[in-house]
Amino acid sequence: MPRLVLLACLLALLPGCGRDPAPAPAEAMPATAAVANDTPAGRRIEDDVRTLAHDRMEGRFTGSAGYALAADHVAARFAAIGLVPAGDDGGWRQRVPLLRARVERDGARLEVRRGGRSIALRPFEQFLPLPDFARGRSDATAPAVFVGQAIDAPELDHDDFRGVDLRGRIAVALGGAPDRFPGTQYAHHASLRTKAEAVAARGAIALVLVHTAADEAGTPWARTVERGLQPAMRLRGDDGRAFDGGPALQAAAIVSAAAADLVFADGPRTAAQLADAARAGTATPFALPGTLTLAARTRIDTLDAHNVVGRLPGRDPVLAGESVVHTAHLDHLGRGADGEGIHNGALDNALGVAIMLEAAHELARNGRAPRRSTVFAAVTGEEQGLLGATWLARRPPPAVGRAVANLNIDMPILTAPTRDVVAIGVEHSSLKAAAERATAEVGVALSPDPFPEEAAFVRSDQYAFVRAGVPALYLDGGVAPASAGQAPRVAATWFLRNCYHRPCDRADLPIQYGDAARLARVSAAITRIVGDDDAAPRWNDGDVFGTRFATSGGDEE
Repeated sequence: MPRLVLLACLLALLPGCGRDPAPAPAEAMPATAAVANDTPAGRRIEDDVRTLAHDRMEGRFTGSAGYALAADHVAARFAAIGLVPAGDDGGWRQRVPLLRARVERDGARLEVRRGGRSIALRPFEQFLPLPDFARGRSDATAPAVFVGQAIDAPELDHDDFRGVDLRGRIAVALGGAPDRFPGTQYAHHASLRTKAEAVAARGAIALVLVHTAADEAGTPWARTVERGLQPAMRLRGDDGRAFDGGPALQAAAIVSAAAADLVFADGPRTAAQLADAARAGTATPFALPGTLTLAARTRIDTLDAHNVVGRLPGRDPVLAGESVVHTAHLDHLGRGADGEGIHNGALDNALGVAIMLEAAHELARNGRAPRRSTVFAAVTGEEQGLLGATWLARRPPPAVGRAVANLNIDMPILTAPTRDVVAIGVEHSSLKAAAERATAEVGVALSPDPFPEEAAFVRSDQYAFVRAGVPALYLDGGVAPASAGQAPRVAATWFLRNCYHRPCDRADLPIQYGDAARLARVSAAITRIVGDDDAAPRWNDGDVFGTRFATSGGDEE
């Protein structure tokens, strides 16, 4: 998918924000010949997919009754496989405490006071106030400063804050990152969280993120607003506040591309000119005349969700306290708005959970566990911002031990037969050697990330472990065709355009269960290699993630 789709999603910081294409007319699915699911492993995976993607699970929305049913199924499967509980208090579940926030229509305000006049933007039509998880009312009035794309990346010789004093001011920024930034670094610096943290660290009291036309070519403004009216979630700490802290801003909002020039009115350059400079990496900061006012009301409540966690104890008394952690998110989107019906999430991510269960079966069945322990976690809240994985990485139950590697499976689009697998992120750590050896043992090709512009390595649950300093891989379906006339890339593109995050992501898609079973064998093989190695996996010397997270003992927060 093009970078602009990724960018628009990264700007939104809203529930369900992943590889979300703009709505497209329904198209006929590429023809795929029927393939018999005639192996025990394939049939086990299919049974799990059909169970987890059944209507009675009601789309497995985080914290819902349907999600609880799905968690019951996974716990029962863990027990049948022979794992031991690794959740809280000797059970299968790990409680994930959450805050839930919804922006209210009343009270939203963004006003530009400049040159003796006042410009009031229309809420939800021209701007979207973002939820505040710390207070019910957000309010900030101050002078504003344009700070380019709000990026400080010394490793790329880029600093949008050079010479700027943001203390007590409102930061105005554009989304994205310069075009020259590599994919994963582009995604990291393009995220709203990273930008908000950067401006807050420099003393800003609020952030206004301004969309460009390129942003909304990927996700139209109406779609951004639709998401903004849905509840958002954050982790809840022991003190009842947001666990992951987040930037200490008094208010934040996103402005539509159509209203961008209102924010920059009477300034030296238009929004389009500033956007061009930002993409080229030449935008320079400047103070905007007058003041901005931001205000919003947020309705906040609490809920508890759960990860489901099982463990295969390691056989080495010394290394058993370390663990290779497998993750696959169990949650999906629940019931759609406007009568869309149930979002069953067969590929996203019932299939990923089913493959993880098969990998657990593969490792447990021969009675010889790896030297290190292996943890399997069906995590919650991925669609809300990697919440369950973050809680597991930051607050692991004692039975999990010390995570030394993470293997994540999320939405493998296995709707056309392949002869390869993909391990996204292999270039960052010593896990590359394990992946190469494992695929050779299984007899399958290892392909590079087919869509590097999507920067998937920073966009699924493995990134929660990366931010905790743990080397990780994102295992995905392959792209090399196994039969003439059936192109996996074409099939994947069709799914993303037509069924991703839509009700047609159902178990009646032509899922290649043989390929799914093969991916489970690769996952198990990597686990054996890593689990039996004398040395734990490590980041490559000078790697951007090892430098940013591991050497500082974990997350930057």
